[in-house]
Amino acid sequence: MSAETPLRTSTAEIQADNLDVASQWRLMWLKFKRHRLAVISAVVLVIVYSVGLFAEFLAPNDPHENNRRVVHAPPQRIRFIGEDGFSLRPFVYGYKSEVDPYTLRRSYVPDPDQVNYLKFFVKGHPYKFLGLWETDIHLFGVEDGTFFPLGTDRLGRCVFSRIVYGTRVSTSIGLIGVFLSLLLGIIIGGFSGYYGGIVDTLVQRLIEFLRSVPTIPLWMALSAALPRNWTPIQVYMGITVILSFIGWTGLARVVRSKFLALREEDFVMAANLLGASRLRIIFRHMVPSFMSHIIASVTLSIPSMILGETSLSFLGLGLRAPVISWGVLLQEAQNVRTIALTPWLLAPGFMVIITILAFNFVGDGLRDAADPYVR
Repeated sequence: MSAETPLRTSTAEIQADNLDVASQWRLMWLKFKRHRLAVISAVVLVIVYSVGLFAEFLAPNDPHENNRRVVHAPPQRIRFIGEDGFSLRPFVYGYKSEVDPYTLRRSYVPDPDQVNYLKFFVKGHPYKFLGLWETDIHLFGVEDGTFFPLGTDRLGRCVFSRIVYGTRVSTSIGLIGVFLSLLLGIIIGGFSGYYGGIVDTLVQRLIEFLRSVPTIPLWMALSAALPRNWTPIQVYMGITVILSFIGWTGLARVVRSKFLALREEDFVMAANLLGASRLRIIFRHMVPSFMSHIIASVTLSIPSMILGETSLSFLGLGLRAPVISWGVLLQEAQNVRTIALTPWLLAPGFMVIITILAFNFVGDGLRDAADPYVR
């Protein structure tokens, strides 16, 4: 035991020495890894954004293709046991239409006579992979028949494929919006905290005015002002700018409070004495000193951007068809009758919930890791 004790002590000392000389980013990473829920959420976000990036490859059907013969069809369950017993190859049954003699409501039931085997790397509708190469290969699907993992909507379109395509728009609008908010927040908040005086007073009154206005009515008013003849891409960028215009105020206050504390530090005074310009002092010395806090704040701001786009599109004031986003898809579930008869149309809402929770957990982990010396 006596021979092992010095070895343990020396190992602990080495680890302590490594932490003493570790960089700020290294300390953040070590503490973030101990937050298991944040790490799991980070993996979920990587999967979500990968789905958006490779949407064409992952979607088994064309999201815009109408199939009137299977309107509001339920999800097709993947099976391994059928009429002939167990099968190693997964398969789905086709649809068989039935009409209720009393209500005259059409319904769809599995048809054991139509067996469609699932395959990887099957041919389907053509697309451009990453917008560069023409191909028709999809990750999974069926060669013959239909495969709707989450059913169809009122026009017979594949809900699963539309959710996959909507992931790209709904998640990217959060990144673009937060990037613009980051620029506005750092620039306006930085100048407010660094210069002080009348500049700080004017900026703070502007922030207080914007934060005092109810968010949802303000979003509705600004988005309703967008021209109706705009293309979907123009509407997309307009919504992004609107969300950024509203979302920069919180970050600006964080930056301002940090600058008020940092402008009296020795390294800022030394930079002033060496003749550095004010812009160089702000962006080269002051901003990097609390970049970890900015990253944590930005991570917590992305969910509000996604919720903003989803809310506006759900109310019909944001993105509009033929653009596909989670908010646009949720327009299909605006009444109780639809929810009662076709609950699978609520699937985009679960994607919103999962993504928002993942961002919040990652933001909590980054916020805790931003101060790695707190035990």
